[in-house]
Amino acid sequence: MDGNQNPNQNQQVQIRIDESKMSSSYANTIRSATTPDEIVLDFGLNMPGQGQNQQPVMNFIIGHRVVMNWSTAKRLYASLQQALAAYEQAYGTIELGAKQPNKGGDDATGGRLGQD
Repeated sequence: MDGNQNPNQNQQVQIRIDESKMSSSYANTIRSATTPDEIVLDFGLNMPGQGQNQQPVMNFIIGHRVVMNWSTAKRLYASLQQALAAYEQAYGTIELGAKQPNKGGDDATGGRLGQD
């Protein structure tokens, strides 16, 4: 064997993914905070409601908090860029701030499309 060759160089590593403790949830908003070492992402729901004197209030209900280092955040960023590019190639540009129907056919205000 050549002394310069790494014995593990040609080995493949098998990755096992355990989803037994995984849970899924829906989020329609995100809040972020940063430190020099980490980024904190709070995923949750924006739920419209009424406050005092019938004033409209937007409640942000946090469902999950994910804390990651900057290297992991950059890999997430690259993965999201790739997924968004593929989505927009297939379905068109996503316009931020515009009301868009979701897959269930409801519009962004919660009413059924085509109903008044």
